[in-house]
Amino acid sequence: MSRLYIVILMVFFSTALSAQQELKKYLEFAQEKYASGDYIYALEYYEKAMAIDSNTINTLWEYAETLRAYKDYRKAAFYYGKVYDREGTQLYPSSLLQYGLMLKQSGRYDEALEVFKTAKKKYRKDPRGYLYRKSRVEMQSCVWAKSNQGDSTHHVFEALPDHINTANAEFGHRVFNNQLIFSSLRADSVGTAEEVYDPSYSTHLYRSAINDSAFAEEELISDLHLEGVHTGNGTFSLDHKRFYFSYCGDNGYNYKCKILVAYVEGNRFVDVDTLGSIINYEGANTTMPYIGEWEGSEVLFYASDREGGRGGMDIWYSFIKNGNQFQKPRNIKRINTADNELSPYWDSENTTLYFSSSWYDGFGGYDIFKSYYNTSFETPENLMEPINSPANDLYYFQTATKDTAFFSSNRLGSNYSKNPTCCSDIFMVREKLIDLPPTIEESLEDLNRRLPVTLYFHNDVPNPRSWDTTSNVNYIDSYNEYTAMIDQYKKEYSSGLRGERSDDAKDDIEDFFTEYVDQGVRDLIQFRDLLLIELDRGRKIELTVKGFASPLAKTDYNVNLTKRRIASMVNYLRAYDNGVFRKYLDETAENGGALRITQVPFGEYEADQIVSDNPNDQKNSVYSRAAAIERKIEIQSVDVIRQDDVLTTLLTANTLVHDAGTKSTGDRIEKQFILKNIGEQNIKIDEVVVSGEAITFEYNDNELIPGETTPINVVFDTKELTGHQVGFVEIRYNGLEKGLKLAITTELK
Repeated sequence: MSRLYIVILMVFFSTALSAQQELKKYLEFAQEKYASGDYIYALEYYEKAMAIDSNTINTLWEYAETLRAYKDYRKAAFYYGKVYDREGTQLYPSSLLQYGLMLKQSGRYDEALEVFKTAKKKYRKDPRGYLYRKSRVEMQSCVWAKSNQGDSTHHVFEALPDHINTANAEFGHRVFNNQLIFSSLRADSVGTAEEVYDPSYSTHLYRSAINDSAFAEEELISDLHLEGVHTGNGTFSLDHKRFYFSYCGDNGYNYKCKILVAYVEGNRFVDVDTLGSIINYEGANTTMPYIGEWEGSEVLFYASDREGGRGGMDIWYSFIKNGNQFQKPRNIKRINTADNELSPYWDSENTTLYFSSSWYDGFGGYDIFKSYYNTSFETPENLMEPINSPANDLYYFQTATKDTAFFSSNRLGSNYSKNPTCCSDIFMVREKLIDLPPTIEESLEDLNRRLPVTLYFHNDVPNPRSWDTTSNVNYIDSYNEYTAMIDQYKKEYSSGLRGERSDDAKDDIEDFFTEYVDQGVRDLIQFRDLLLIELDRGRKIELTVKGFASPLAKTDYNVNLTKRRIASMVNYLRAYDNGVFRKYLDETAENGGALRITQVPFGEYEADQIVSDNPNDQKNSVYSRAAAIERKIEIQSVDVIRQDDVLTTLLTANTLVHDAGTKSTGDRIEKQFILKNIGEQNIKIDEVVVSGEAITFEYNDNELIPGETTPINVVFDTKELTGHQVGFVEIRYNGLEKGLKLAITTELK
């Protein structure tokens, strides 16, 4: 071996050894900084380490965890994805869940939804475990978020001025005596995923006077400035003689918070003391106090991970007697979950609790919810956009007049120095001051934004084996019966399969019910409420509802079936809230409001033609996801009924769809439809529009008096066509934009 070769080898090994030593040093330093909550410094050294070695799975994982802690959601999603691709949850079981959560907090709901579906399958061996339950909840939450984006038109929304909101983190707590009480980091480093109670935030309490909606220069509340600890939150007792706040001691990453009380003397806070062990439970984090009035008594709401909770931080409350006697705290089990519930605010006047949670249907991270109390706390309701966002939204509270609310968020648009979502700012939101109700065009825009509303059905429901075109079934009853069959669907669709394939088939069915069937009802409820508001304003509204079916039965039967399905939705509206919609459906409302339902029963001829139509193969023709997704109705459009529209004039036909069955390419299919004026005024046909060159038509009478009929002959020339084909004619009349649509369907061999 030559001496030169030996020298080269020695240099190579020396360089490699030096790099490994550097790598070890960088990683150790990064891990130390991460453990102390200094995520900016930790990221700098992880990046140095990755410049030497970006392939080691442990380093990728630690880097992703630090990015998540620093709330850099997009980068964290990328690196969690890399970790999962490399190890498939074998080394880091939560990698897939965290990947989905970071995608969701980046607002990438479609991608996150697919990740959570995969996560459900990965974690299903432990259905009671947190990873499976969280993945399942987040899948539903993504479906909800997709359906509820974009509704921010009814609020004025703005950030507080930059001297309040710095490039670090600020959290609003109360407005008292025209002063905003808030906490601020006001330091050089930012840290923690659980920002609201992590001691790596060296927060202190400040106040800013509010004069004519302007915020004065803030000042540190020096009486509550405790060296070496972190103070935040803040709430006054009902008599304004006491001030409760949070105190968090820093012991590395093992911090502890507790609630302190100070007595108020004018503009001073004196005699700071710690609440006793009834509230500050030994060994627990106790924080985020809010004092309110409830059932004639003073009550303290707060967040704690003390024993007896549901998991993580829970919201508790304790009634107070004589200012300092705290009753046994109670856990609000109706709203607490396996995740954290934080920052309670109690609206005494409306007996409503506001809080933040990362468990319920939301846009990402922590969303703000409210729960009305009436003998018990009701199901939490999301406050929607613009109050909530894909980032963390917390610390909601209202002013005494209830016309303005404040909250804190690290959403895009917050002040920052490096990472756009690193740090929370304080935002203010209020209802728009509207002198006049919205125009009908604005109302229709709001309603159409909620469409389509899609409702799903079990096979041949409602009124199975019937040729009826109407039904007495209420859709909600049909929905409840349908969802009660989920286990039967799983069993039937997974029959003949084993192991993973069987489990995958069951998951596909469960995902379908979550993503489509259940979400359809949620969409219907939201649409229903908005629709009723417009009708109560005296609007005249037309809904176009299309009906679809799977190809198991013939077209003429399926057309009647889809009419029954549309009727079940109308029955639901008629029955809702003791018949509040009836006067509008019957056009008898004193305010002039009216609701017309225009049916477009498509039967199965728009269904996916690969779906089985074999009645002997019920696994695929009835119980498969592919078949189930075709059995639906859709509210597809909302239109205004103008004053010159004649509600009682209606053109109909003896049949809307003619199924010609199986034909050969090149056959001419002829069908005579019989038109009839079932209204009370003359109908004048303006034009007939066809779906393509293959369709031609002939008719004689352009005008029909009430009760008169006339034929229209339609020819479908199938030359050069193959497979499943549909041809349309649309008969427009009396100047209306929408006419009567007739169709011929066939299967060409």
